[in-house]
Amino acid sequence: MSFLTKKHWQRRHLMEALMKFIMRVSLVIVAGSLGLILWIVVVRGLPSLSWDMVTKIPEGGYYMGKGGGILNAIIGSAYLATGGTLLAVIFSVPIALYLKTYLGDSKWGQYVRLSLDVLWGIPSIVYGAFGFALMITIGMRASLLAGIIILAFIELPIMTRAMDEVIRRMPADLEHAALALGSTKFEVALRVVTRQMLPGITTAILLGFGRGIGDAASVLFTAGYTDRIPTSLMRPTASLPLAVFFQLGSPYPEVQQRGYAAALILTIIVLAVSLGSRWLSARLNKYTIK
Repeated sequence: MSFLTKKHWQRRHLMEALMKFIMRVSLVIVAGSLGLILWIVVVRGLPSLSWDMVTKIPEGGYYMGKGGGILNAIIGSAYLATGGTLLAVIFSVPIALYLKTYLGDSKWGQYVRLSLDVLWGIPSIVYGAFGFALMITIGMRASLLAGIIILAFIELPIMTRAMDEVIRRMPADLEHAALALGSTKFEVALRVVTRQMLPGITTAILLGFGRGIGDAASVLFTAGYTDRIPTSLMRPTASLPLAVFFQLGSPYPEVQQRGYAAALILTIIVLAVSLGSRWLSARLNKYTIK
């Protein structure tokens, strides 16, 4: 082995060792950050977590340390995230299928994907300001319906791009075989693409749901906040992220501890959705063609 060859070999192995070290440090930082967040939320929130907190609405003086719970925020978040996710699914699935079946990698398709990426990166506070301005224009007050609509706007690019990336990985032979048998592009999209990529589509939907249930800035402007459980779409509603925000901003230590308990409940819901999406995706993968 010549001197130059040996030096080049040593340099490559040194670079490999350096990259391994960087990757391991990154892994430790990510895992450690998640562990630290969970540790703080559990240690500070678990002592204040009680049955009354998850089964009662705030009573008089709740934000001064008196009795009650955050049932209104739990139900409100469920309404907002579920409604926003369903509304986003109605539009995201057809868009993703159209991108795959009709646009493909054309310039127009690339433009649509770029637009969705930009929409994905817009902060939720901007969506909230947009929704608030729109509400003022049409004379609409803060309500459950307004919160659902703005969350659908937030979740739409997330779902669509996630579905698009999954659908583009579908084996091209399946699509070609269906077209060769006389199927139209619409039939291929509906009966072949959707069924084959159902696990990825389901994961994208749950990903959007997790984003919706944890968003605070957008619903602050559009859904408002109330201590009551909404009885109609035109009523304001509470949400868990805002319950955490308002309670942690209280000068009363007991209320602040309840804020950590509310954060623990929200974290448990998000973790449950994440684990549920992985389990459901694994189950559905059994019925797809590899």
